[in-house]
Amino acid sequence: MTTKIVIIDDHQLFREGVKRILDFEKSFEVVAEGDDGKDAIHLVEQYHPDVVIMDINMPHTNGIEATQQLIEKYPESRVIILSIHDDENYVTHALKTGASGYLLKEMDADALVEAVKVVAEGGSYIHPKVTHNLVKEYRRLATETGNGESYPPNGEIRRPLHLLTRRECEVLQLLADGKSNLGFGEALFISEKTVKNHVSNILQKMNVNDRTQAVVVAIKNGWVEVR
Repeated sequence: MTTKIVIIDDHQLFREGVKRILDFEKSFEVVAEGDDGKDAIHLVEQYHPDVVIMDINMPHTNGIEATQQLIEKYPESRVIILSIHDDENYVTHALKTGASGYLLKEMDADALVEAVKVVAEGGSYIHPKVTHNLVKEYRRLATETGNGESYPPNGEIRRPLHLLTRRECEVLQLLADGKSNLGFGEALFISEKTVKNHVSNILQKMNVNDRTQAVVVAIKNGWVEVR
């Protein structure tokens, strides 16, 4: 099946670059483009896309406002926010408005393609660098709950060897470190294809939908270090 995509970004050159990357995927079709958030609802009404890729910073209606308006009118819309900001406050704000993904504009082509595929299938995708910042904030808040709860439990890191292979445990740690697929490959001396297979196996074994959920579960169980 074809994944229909709408791109909304006020920088034409960047927008064309994103379109060019997506056009390489046979299962993707960029059906429309816009240069301001106010175009979002109109284009969704007209083209019924599976995924909307939305820049966060636009001159009239920004990506957060546009996403909120879009989700209010079309709750099933799947939006990926594009941003230069890796601060967790931007991310949480975007997710609270209903966005399904958050990508930094420093992303590589593989991350963009993977994000679209994951979000189109109903999952969530957050740029690995941003995930790491969220994880650190999550751990800070968890250790300040005042109820004596700490992460990891008992202060010990216990790899989930009952659930994952040793290699998958290594990949899970790198997920928590905020590494990209390319970074995994360089750290473990394996191909990006092999990395993707490991990540897919981890998500399936942990019964989670995306990388962020996997990392949060791993932190709560003391399976990874947050460093």
